[in-house]
Amino acid sequence: MLLFTVLVVLVGLCVLCRWLIPWLVQTNATLALLWYDVLLETTLDLLTRKSRPQRLLQAVSINAVKGNPDSVIKTIDHFCQHTEWAMNVGDEKGAILDSVVMETSPSTMLELGTYCGYSAVRITRLLPPATRLITVEMNPDYACVARQVIQHAGLQDKVCVLEGQSADLIPKMADMFGIQSFDLIFMDHWKERYLPDLKLLEDCGLLAHGSVVLADNVICPGAPDYLKYVRSNLKYSSRFYQAHLEYTRVLDGLERSEFQDGETDTQTDR
Repeated sequence: MLLFTVLVVLVGLCVLCRWLIPWLVQTNATLALLWYDVLLETTLDLLTRKSRPQRLLQAVSINAVKGNPDSVIKTIDHFCQHTEWAMNVGDEKGAILDSVVMETSPSTMLELGTYCGYSAVRITRLLPPATRLITVEMNPDYACVARQVIQHAGLQDKVCVLEGQSADLIPKMADMFGIQSFDLIFMDHWKERYLPDLKLLEDCGLLAHGSVVLADNVICPGAPDYLKYVRSNLKYSSRFYQAHLEYTRVLDGLERSEFQDGETDTQTDR
């Protein structure tokens, strides 16, 4: 009887954790982030003795075709949809990122927030042949995984992964890479850093007329001060792309802001 009770409890917990709770948090931003990014990740880290990025890397190593960026992207999306959520830009918003990269066709590009390298792979596979992606990641463990994911995709020669704080590295970009300005910048790091880093890019002269800044997660978790700045500042022409938090039904979106250097009025589509 005791064994039967234990089995029932275990099955109930399995159903609760594997299906019911994920279904419930699909449309609630706070619950989604608490469940996926705190409770579930911490539990799996303890059980597997690996981090989420390491588990994602393992899935890529086993299932993705080496040297095939699209296979790496598909493998990560499948892992995040069916095995374990992760904070990549994801498939839905990734398609928007793809369109902006192709539209811009940048000769210089910067990414702030590499995480596991998913967006770096998405971006780099679409860049012109001579363009190299510079991506900044403050967490050395994430950067280590990202390099391996990028290498598995066969794109290591087109991506430079820098470890460190964006506030420290942005002022060094011109000297390190001989870059006058960036054609396209993708922001997907700490949301509190969006506005300070944008202003730092301005101060360092790394934005020229026509430079595009694409910011992820402006609704969830949200970057209200950043949105207020780019939408009310005459130096930017901004457009909002509504979408969902990666691999959920929680409302989110990206903000595309083109630097005008004060030459035109702000135009915002909402």
